[in-house]
Amino acid sequence: MQRRGAAAPPPIRFTSAAHRGIGQVDFMNDTPSRLPLTRLSLILLVLALAIIWFAPLGYRHLVPSDEGRYAEMAREMFVTGDWITPRYNGYKYFEKPPLQTWANALTFAWFGIGEWQARLYTALTGFMGVLLVGYTGTRVFNAMTGFAAAVILATCPYWNLMGHFNTLDMGLSFWMQLTLCALLLAQRPGLPTRDVRLWMWLCWAGMGAAVLSKGLVGLILPGAVLVLYSLVARDWALWKRLYIGSGLIVFLIVTAPWFVLVQMKNPEFFNFFFIVQQFKRYLTPEQNRPGAFYYFVPVLIVGFLPWLSVAAQSVWHGIKTPRQPNGFAPVTLLLVWSAFIFVFFSASHSKLISYVLPIAPALALVIGLYLPSLTKPQYRKHLIGYAVFLIAAAFGAIFIGRAGSANTPNALYREFQIWVWAGIAVAFAVTVFGLWLNRRSVLAGAAALGAAWLLLGTIAGSGHDVFGTESSGVKLVPAVKAAMAKLPADTPFYSIAKLDHTMPFYLDHTMIMVQEADELTFGVHTEPQKWVPSIDEWIKLWDSERNALALMPPSRYDELAARHVPMQIIARDERRVIVEKPQP
Repeated sequence: MQRRGAAAPPPIRFTSAAHRGIGQVDFMNDTPSRLPLTRLSLILLVLALAIIWFAPLGYRHLVPSDEGRYAEMAREMFVTGDWITPRYNGYKYFEKPPLQTWANALTFAWFGIGEWQARLYTALTGFMGVLLVGYTGTRVFNAMTGFAAAVILATCPYWNLMGHFNTLDMGLSFWMQLTLCALLLAQRPGLPTRDVRLWMWLCWAGMGAAVLSKGLVGLILPGAVLVLYSLVARDWALWKRLYIGSGLIVFLIVTAPWFVLVQMKNPEFFNFFFIVQQFKRYLTPEQNRPGAFYYFVPVLIVGFLPWLSVAAQSVWHGIKTPRQPNGFAPVTLLLVWSAFIFVFFSASHSKLISYVLPIAPALALVIGLYLPSLTKPQYRKHLIGYAVFLIAAAFGAIFIGRAGSANTPNALYREFQIWVWAGIAVAFAVTVFGLWLNRRSVLAGAAALGAAWLLLGTIAGSGHDVFGTESSGVKLVPAVKAAMAKLPADTPFYSIAKLDHTMPFYLDHTMIMVQEADELTFGVHTEPQKWVPSIDEWIKLWDSERNALALMPPSRYDELAARHVPMQIIARDERRVIVEKPQP
């Protein structure tokens, strides 16, 4: 019961864009909606983010396995001119569709072959995802929500670190984000029919690009989310606004040409891609990427760490958020999207850290909707808590200097430890500055906290190159290229019982697999003449060759040397030995 004389709580209501203007839609009228920033300030912030985002791309060497694999696939596509049949190390490779390989090959064509070029597409999709979530939050909710969501997505470690590694999941996440955001933008109340149709066509095109990025998940996940949303929200009218007929045409225009062409050139494609890779990969443990059902819980905890303290409140706030006048519930869709994708990959027999990355933009919007409603004293407590956490993290980083193994010596960890401490120190200083900014506005303090974690991730991530330099084998490249320059261009280069994911890219040369095909099993079975099934057969070939090169693990080199196989070492490190056939 309300006390006599007490002010009544503000009613929860929705004010449409038609009445308030684009970017000023309020779901709860006690939440500020106008952003206290000029257009010039926003542009300068975007430019500052762009510098921090793109500047480190070429600082680190490529690390195995994903970065080397996808860079090499694009290099081979570029140098061979075959844009239909993806190949890896010279073998047919149909585990994933070619959209990112196309993008990287075009980047090589425009800017040359290199490390920052190999990461450019991933970084661009991550950066555009930040802008897209900001635009969507502004148009669907209000300007404060849009700004907060963009800050959250740009600075959560999960999104910004994955945006700087050459893997497929950032590209997939961006195109799935475009699918989600276009749907949200299409369902705004009072939108002209033509605009609804165009946004939905963009939604269908986003699904097509997601399928070309990583397969059927780009279609299955959004489709399942839409069905679940309709059941949870009982919003069946939405299906009348999806433009399913024309949307499917757009989807097929994006996806069908490559699938038809690759099947025509490679009759074995359909069974391997759809049956083995799309279904067996999910339903069986064949990929040897196991993980408990709670595998992704720590991933999200660490990945959203600077926003974790407001996550639960944000979800509760989102649950209470009312529908739009047309019956559509955007926050419910965001929550269903996040929950279903999390459960879907948690149930899979194959798990990698990056698999649930597509939920990051949705969570950023949910948290961004709640964050501006905090008072300055409330958020001050959060900032103090993170400052204390960073102090504790600095002490915890002491243990980094005690790690080490045969392949990764302790000295590398101690060098990396310095980078981590530097990142923590900068983050702590910026967080303290955020406490001062918080006296002006909560979003200013939040932006400072985000900047602190963005700089922490950038500095520590750059320091990771102490490991990348060793694992990539880049130190061996000058000596090996010098030896290759003295040999005929058609000199065979063998890879003995080891698929090296980075050396083919750095040497600009594919290798002939010997004995162990690793993930190239499909390729060597499809083209068996391109590999050597056993060590004994390779020794016969090696003895018959006038010139030859080979890469192998150190333990394998010791075995072959004990068998008196003639080999002259060109270069070696803890992970590989590269030899040539001695000249008589």
